[in-house]
Amino acid sequence: MAAARSKKPAGKPLVIVESPAKAKTIAKFLGGTYEVQASIGHVRDLPERGGKLPEKWKGHPRARLGVDIENDFEPMYVVPDDKKDQIRALKRLVAEAPELWLATDEDREGESISWHLLEVLDPKVPVHRLVFHEITKSAIEKALSSPRTIDLDLVKAQEARRILDRLVGYEVSPVLWRRIKAGLSAGRVQSVALRLLVEREQERIAFHSAEFWDLAGRFAPEGKKADAFDAQLVEVGGKRVASGRDFDPSTGRLGSDSGDVTWLDAQAAASLHQALSSKTAKVLDVEEKPFSQRPAAPFTTSTLQQEAGRKLRFASKRTMQVAQRLYENGWITYMRTDSTELSGEALGAARSLIARQYGDDFLPAEPRTYRTKVKNAQEAHEAIRPAGASFATIDAVRKELDRDAASLYELIWKRTVASQMPDARGRRVTVRVAVGEAVFRASGKIIDFPGFMRAYVEGSDDPQAELAEAEHILPPVTAGQTLDVLDLEAKQHQTQAPARYTEASLVKELDERGIGRPSTWSSIIGVLLERAYAFKKGTALVPTYTAFAVIRLLTRHFSPLCDYDFTAHMEDDLDEISLGRAESREYLRRFWHGNGQPGLETLIEKGMAEADPRELCGFTLGTAEDGRTIEVRVGKYGLFLTDGEIRASVDDAVVPDELGIAKAVELLAEAARGPQALGDDPATGRPVFLLTGRYGPYVQLGEQDDDDVKRTSLLEGMEPDTVDLELALKLLGLPRDLGPSPDDENGEHVLARVGRYGPYVTCGKESRSLPRGTSPLEVTLAEALELLRQPRRGRGQQAPAAPLRELGAHPQSGLALKILDGRYGPYVTDGTVNASLPKGTAPEALTMDDAVELLARRAARMAAGGGRRGRKKAAKKKSAKKSAKKAAKKKAAKKKAAPRKKAAKKKA
Repeated sequence: MAAARSKKPAGKPLVIVESPAKAKTIAKFLGGTYEVQASIGHVRDLPERGGKLPEKWKGHPRARLGVDIENDFEPMYVVPDDKKDQIRALKRLVAEAPELWLATDEDREGESISWHLLEVLDPKVPVHRLVFHEITKSAIEKALSSPRTIDLDLVKAQEARRILDRLVGYEVSPVLWRRIKAGLSAGRVQSVALRLLVEREQERIAFHSAEFWDLAGRFAPEGKKADAFDAQLVEVGGKRVASGRDFDPSTGRLGSDSGDVTWLDAQAAASLHQALSSKTAKVLDVEEKPFSQRPAAPFTTSTLQQEAGRKLRFASKRTMQVAQRLYENGWITYMRTDSTELSGEALGAARSLIARQYGDDFLPAEPRTYRTKVKNAQEAHEAIRPAGASFATIDAVRKELDRDAASLYELIWKRTVASQMPDARGRRVTVRVAVGEAVFRASGKIIDFPGFMRAYVEGSDDPQAELAEAEHILPPVTAGQTLDVLDLEAKQHQTQAPARYTEASLVKELDERGIGRPSTWSSIIGVLLERAYAFKKGTALVPTYTAFAVIRLLTRHFSPLCDYDFTAHMEDDLDEISLGRAESREYLRRFWHGNGQPGLETLIEKGMAEADPRELCGFTLGTAEDGRTIEVRVGKYGLFLTDGEIRASVDDAVVPDELGIAKAVELLAEAARGPQALGDDPATGRPVFLLTGRYGPYVQLGEQDDDDVKRTSLLEGMEPDTVDLELALKLLGLPRDLGPSPDDENGEHVLARVGRYGPYVTCGKESRSLPRGTSPLEVTLAEALELLRQPRRGRGQQAPAAPLRELGAHPQSGLALKILDGRYGPYVTDGTVNASLPKGTAPEALTMDDAVELLARRAARMAAGGGRRGRKKAAKKKSAKKSAKKAAKKKAAKKKAAPRKKAAKKKA
């Protein structure tokens, strides 16, 4: 076959990568010397259900599975129909090429794509494996000079993972269909991630809140109100005052390990407040301790997803899509990595930049290194960083990239640079104040040298603002000094249920447990949302009751598949295969047939025989006042409540920890009443009913069994008790024709509608959401036209976003307090003042007292001029002896963005 070919093919050397974008970037560096083409992803895979099979496999008993288990787990690879044209085109190019370069990503998936290309194309010319971690001219040239062969151990590890996923997905899922309901799926990593969500929700359901009180005091040195500071009650009569961490979440009582503490209730707090109001205050002691804070390591895939979620509000999928674009266009290094290491080239680029942009004071004597937990050196990429031997500036990138890409690049740039800067240094100051038998404590923080914080602060979008927020300076006081008591306030607190996982915190948890790999975390979360095992409430991931039933079945009958350690060990086993230390087929045999413990084959047989839908699908909510046991059940056609006789449909997306016994009894009572007749439609004579269904109350025109029955849900904010025949007919009249549009050349009519995402107006192909508070029953043609003339925006931007939480009325101002999701993260607002939530504080955990305090602090900062400068004025009152010269030094240091003392010396 080779002899029939010409001795010297006429074409160019062929380079094959995965994506067209990557091909385009590489082609720019290679000029016209090489032909660069894309495989457009995987070119072979296991067959999908009902997919076409080669003649060899047709009629095979394992054809549905796509894996010949009896023939040592031989995979039945097929070329998908949508890839056949591309394969034909690549074959033509290979036939003319003098050599083939396979330049797919250097991980298991990329190695597998190269191997499959080799199998499918069957080239008769020299083949080289081209690997690089960034798409730059120097990286490509270096790779061309040092090619390697395909790493078959990596290929075997990918193949073993793919077969494992197929065995679990195709063999366990039918058990879920038959024992819970159709359309469900199990997954090797997906199921463990789902268990985390379910267990957290179960903790929230079992949670008992506890109320506790304390006192907040405001003190000042005698006659110096401007130097006032706040302190919290920490001790009464020699006993520590109980705080949230002292309570048992399962009982709402003090925990057994809380020690000898004083639990203040409302009455005790009021009595203490009264007793202390006439007392004088004295400083017990002042403690000052130095501290230093290290910068965070450069990004791995996990930490990038977490930080992009916190700072940019990106979902994991969005983060990886943007990072993929940045990588393929040569802006960053490879984005799927466990490594925190930087190459010598990257260290040189970062250190040169730091010296140039921040000064020598911010450049450590030696490069900083970080420990990495990568187990497989063959798969260990560099950390995610800006590409190249010199990093493109943020300003330059903003001019060339879209907003998402520029924002993510900026995050990566700052994190990389900060990782090579010195520690931040400062002092923590604690002042304890005695008022009678009570002790209050105030904490302060002074930043002496910002170090890496000058460039980047984890969880903060603005390093300068974060520096200002981080510093909290207390006035100079000494032990024994008398203080004025400006204010004492008794404050109520409630313990909070554990926060639900967000996408970022779930990725962090999976990473810390060693479950999944960089290439899988984003897709895992996507599957949970797409399969309706979970939904989002704000940024939180909420599991459905269907997820509860699935996890109950898996933990009872397929416990290894839901075991955290077992799943983590599977990842380790795959690593061993990729290193050539373990044999893939032997591992698959143990997994399927067992090895001292039942294998998956046995678990499936037993699970199908023993799993009882009645036990799996019912969840007791509690007992009604009349003694009835109320249960929520997952049915084949949806979720419903039952007391043994009456059923009431419930929305599958109900929040489990919010479906209490009182709400369940109310829904069952509505179901027992049945349809409520509102009257007859004058136009048709047909009856109109008010009913309650799975998705809430709705109105219906016609009898239940009519072929052309019409139903419309009540609008947001409508109460069933307020619905009469007139309002029902208006709802049933939707969509509402507002008249022809003068802006449309065809005279299309403008319609007011209600859809999945709320009310909106349409004209032809154009649509716009109605602002909150505007009803589709009342919107005018003029209002609709004004909306339609506005530029189209993303769905999430068409109307004000719903608050993450509504806290209620401010105890002093009466203004409504809400927690909203802003560009830089969640914040609390009363409509006039906005205050960011502290780093690490979940919206669900913020109490009313916390919110009031945050807003008060923010208002005080705004009144003082905002930010750090106002606090610095207060700090200067520390000593009347401070010279104007020292003040000038501070000002000079701030301008130079360098440490105060060193900067002043340089200037002198």
